[in-house]
Amino acid sequence: MTRRILILAAGVGSGHNQAAGAIEQALAGIPDAGEVRRLDILETTNSVFNRLYDDAYFALVSEVPWLVGWGYDQQDPPFRLAPLVQWWDQLNTLPLVREIRDYDPDLVICTHFLPARMVSLMLARGHLQATLTIVATDYDFQGLWLTSPFSHFFVARDETRTYLNQIGVPADRVSVSGIPVGPDLAEPVDAAAVRQRFGLDPDLPVVLVSAGAAGGPYTLQVVRQVLRCEQQFQTVVVCGRNEELKTQVDELVAEGSGRFRVLGYTTEMPDLMRIACLFVGKPGGLSSSECMAAGLPMVLIKPIPGQEVRNADYLLEEGAAVRCNYATTVGYKIDHLLAAPERLATMAANARRIGFPQAARTIAERSLAVSAPPLWIGRDAQKSISKAGEDGIAAADLDTRLRTLHEPDTGASLAVLTEEQLGVVGVTPLTRSIELDLPAIKALRWQPENLDLAAAGKWLLGDTPSREFSLD
Repeated sequence: MTRRILILAAGVGSGHNQAAGAIEQALAGIPDAGEVRRLDILETTNSVFNRLYDDAYFALVSEVPWLVGWGYDQQDPPFRLAPLVQWWDQLNTLPLVREIRDYDPDLVICTHFLPARMVSLMLARGHLQATLTIVATDYDFQGLWLTSPFSHFFVARDETRTYLNQIGVPADRVSVSGIPVGPDLAEPVDAAAVRQRFGLDPDLPVVLVSAGAAGGPYTLQVVRQVLRCEQQFQTVVVCGRNEELKTQVDELVAEGSGRFRVLGYTTEMPDLMRIACLFVGKPGGLSSSECMAAGLPMVLIKPIPGQEVRNADYLLEEGAAVRCNYATTVGYKIDHLLAAPERLATMAANARRIGFPQAARTIAERSLAVSAPPLWIGRDAQKSISKAGEDGIAAADLDTRLRTLHEPDTGASLAVLTEEQLGVVGVTPLTRSIELDLPAIKALRWQPENLDLAAAGKWLLGDTPSREFSLD
């Protein structure tokens, strides 16, 4: 039978769908990968839920960004989502659940946390038998992304993997892949041909100003700053789908039009990134990863509190970007960098060093190769992991010790539970293996204090009468 692969994203901004598209493209290049279908889950929901998830979020970003940052921090520890929010999400994604069940995928790859949660719930309830891989689309981890059960988690950098391991997620379930981008970004480009296509001077440096796919209004202030720059360069301004913004920028640069090329939405960003020497824009996960893959230094503007501030921190730490804390000094920053070609070259080298141009291919290949069943994290273990994340304490230092059950032959992690609840079936701090059997697990179902262990045992055993596991 042909393997069925479902890639799920959510159209909150453009990054999640771009990441999904990059993975879809990578799968298309793998022989016999299977049948691939990609879906924006918000297209399956009602208009009210869609607007609340997308439009309302960006309205908050515009009007009360501090509230967005506060919400991000509140959900930073994993497994903290309020039951009412979970119920609301489930109620509004019923069409999605039906669509997934009808397609009956063998592999689901999620580039947004909402579909990851929905698929995980379907797995837990036995409504789906599939591998679930989750692809984070920012440089730092955020608690909404972690769910149970899941098969594999792909993160953007080593520190994020270390963080997840430290709070209790088994190491074999997390890989550093980078954020998926188009593979062309690291390939050589005919710079002269690209410059000619866009009517650019063949010799002057190119600064690329991006308003994002939606066309952020802050771009007007950036362009005003560029007009005051003293260094000799030319600017490509990409206004996204905001036609009003494009008209305003056209009017603003009319007198200096020889130094500017103003575009609307374009699919040629990979070419533009590869001929530019500097990118000016927001540190979204996808745009930042594209710049890193292309070796393009960044001037960071107005990061959204939460994920974009964290992205900015990482890019600054690695020496691949500078940040503008004042809207009135963007031109100064650009001039300052262009006047220091050695520094700009170092920033470009740093960007290439932390870039992952083959991230999509890595994710596609490793997702196809996953053979272990999804990892179950018990509710008591979830509470411990959440506490570790909230208090900044390694799971190994918690009073409630976590124990991971492994498949003895392969070593694959299968479940994370607490030592306290495993004590019911005879586990002590010195225990290194355990045998579970169906009669004992069924008996636990009548003990309210052991329902979590009973659910884990049912997941681990399935229809198998008994099974042995190694413990660490």
